[in-house]
Amino acid sequence: MPVYSMTGYASAQHSTATTGSESETKSAPARRLGLEIRAVNSRFLDLTFRLPDELRSKEPALRELLTAKLKRGKVEVRAAFEQNGSSELPAPSPRLMQQLNSLQDSVRAWLPSAAPLSVAEVLRLSAVEQAPTADLGEAIVPLAEKALKELLASRQREGTRLASMLKSHVTQLRALAAQAQPLIPQLVEQQRQRFVERWTEAMALTDGATLPEAAQERALSEATAFAIRIDVAEELTRLDSHLEEIQRLIDKGGEIGKRLDFLIQELHREANTMGSKSAALELTRISVDMKVLIEQLREQVQNIE
Repeated sequence: MPVYSMTGYASAQHSTATTGSESETKSAPARRLGLEIRAVNSRFLDLTFRLPDELRSKEPALRELLTAKLKRGKVEVRAAFEQNGSSELPAPSPRLMQQLNSLQDSVRAWLPSAAPLSVAEVLRLSAVEQAPTADLGEAIVPLAEKALKELLASRQREGTRLASMLKSHVTQLRALAAQAQPLIPQLVEQQRQRFVERWTEAMALTDGATLPEAAQERALSEATAFAIRIDVAEELTRLDSHLEEIQRLIDKGGEIGKRLDFLIQELHREANTMGSKSAALELTRISVDMKVLIEQLREQVQNIE
């Protein structure tokens, strides 16, 4: 299965000419329904609909359509009626003018201080009257299906790019782990030399008050504690295991974002522990480079569904 990003954008339009008498058709330009779907990353699926009042009844169908295809992300669906040929304004019909005049007289009979209708308000009401919202309303679900298909394709393309980037970072982390692996026996040898030096120093300080056995026990205790502190073999083993699982999930695809996020946290834990145990400058550098790469992984994984 492909890897999907949670980020994407898609749009679609549907146009329908007005219906009615020939004179009304000539005076009223065709209407268009535009629909946009914008998606960004989110922990869960968060749907927001911004629809005209005429299309509010279609929200349950749109919600069902999107939840069947999308699992995570903050998704906004925006729809609006637009007028083809915006330079032409719809001419108000005589029937509408009579209705507006009658309604205005009724309102001002009760509210004499009410402001009269402006030309802009009459034109806006005329556009609403002549808009074929019924036909366009029925087209919103097929239109959303078209936009959703485009959105999924966009998210898949972005997901493919993210997967390639994640694989590159995994390869770099494995290379750093391979650099750290040979340093472990070198550190052990350094500790052995320190043990010999401390043992020699402890024996030279014995003046009869301190028993050789006590000095040996103290030196062994210090050597053991230091060896445990600098041993990062276990951290490297777990880090390699996490990298293997990340690689497997990327190859598998699908809804892997949450599992990847957890594994990134574990990677950071191992790299941080390795840095705190570091007894050599080279190992410290490797740990810092690992944490930089892991932070970059974390940023990219936040966008994967």
